[in-house]
Amino acid sequence: MRTRLLSCIAGAACAVAGVVAANAHHAFSAEFDSNRPIRLEGTVTEWEWINPHAWINLDVVNEAGETEKWRIEGGAPNALLRRGWSKDSLPPGTEIIVEGFLARDGAMRASGREITFADGRKLFVGATGIGAPQAGEE
Repeated sequence: MRTRLLSCIAGAACAVAGVVAANAHHAFSAEFDSNRPIRLEGTVTEWEWINPHAWINLDVVNEAGETEKWRIEGGAPNALLRRGWSKDSLPPGTEIIVEGFLARDGAMRASGREITFADGRKLFVGATGIGAPQAGEE
């Protein structure tokens, strides 16, 4: 009887944890606008290799000569590994060009699609999923 009660409690805890995790994740279209593409050139200040999405912190100098702090959301680290990324791919100081889509709320945040390095290499950094633009779509 005690084992059955503990099993029920453990099962309920797992169910609650699953709901919390599912609610924490979002569809692309809930946060970003596929009708607002952006191209940013800047310097990496931090590469956050974390779940559920990796983040690039980027210093971008605007037209007024002021430095803006941008955050670029990428895919999950596991997906990025399969695309050629590693936790060491973007050390601070790396100059990159980011193509992606602006946040709906107007913040200096974007969903990255493709990163171009100074040597011309390109890597797909984007997340995929519900509402995310597919290749060739914008």
